[in-house]
Amino acid sequence: MADSPLSGSSPAGLPWYVAGSQVLGLACVVITGVWMGRYRGGFAWDGSSHEFNVHPLCMVLALVFLYGDAIMVYRVFRNESKRSVKILHAVIHLIALVIAVVGFVAVFDFHRSAKIPNMYSLHSWCGMVTFILFSLQWLMGLSFFLFSRASAQLRSWYLSLHVFFGLTLLALSIATCLLGIAESAIFNIMPEYVRFAPEGVLANTLGLLLVGFGVVVGYVVTRDDFRRPQHPEEEALSMHFKTLTEGGSPNSP
Repeated sequence: MADSPLSGSSPAGLPWYVAGSQVLGLACVVITGVWMGRYRGGFAWDGSSHEFNVHPLCMVLALVFLYGDAIMVYRVFRNESKRSVKILHAVIHLIALVIAVVGFVAVFDFHRSAKIPNMYSLHSWCGMVTFILFSLQWLMGLSFFLFSRASAQLRSWYLSLHVFFGLTLLALSIATCLLGIAESAIFNIMPEYVRFAPEGVLANTLGLLLVGFGVVVGYVVTRDDFRRPQHPEEEALSMHFKTLTEGGSPNSP
């Protein structure tokens, strides 16, 4: 039998935190687009610096905004069937992965056309580590939770690791963006940067908004009373698993 949605209201404050995260996340994407469009010349796919501008926009959109939203779906869609939320979680991750690939292709293609070495900076190292771990996290999530033949005990063991690495990767994504912002400021804005040039102020504002988005998402995901309630059938499965593993009765505490 298919899971049925539960009725019930969201905990006090949750809608406001979620709305705040969306305002911050969309502001990050918009400001990145404005920065690259107004101050860096816009976007193209021709091997020029305009192609490079695709990179930061894709990364902020994919590995920060969409990734943060994917993490929060279990808090936002609290009363939908768990399988439906799992599918949504995986699909948002997949969209983010595709957009991130476009961003990586853009920067490598620009470097090739401009004869700039690849992977020499701390920003690029952190970015590659983030992308590889993000891809592995998505594949492991599919293997353990969506198309899983693993035992309930194994899935329960991996769940805490999945949640931990999910938040860690969001923090690493934001840290990598901050490194990229600083690198861009040094390469493109100096010496005007120290004179509070409008482009520098915009870049710094973007950095603060990225941190704010990460803080709000982390708070929503880690606050206990925002956790998704179990469905009746999920509670029954949990009790059945406890009976099998601990030898108790389904009604034991």
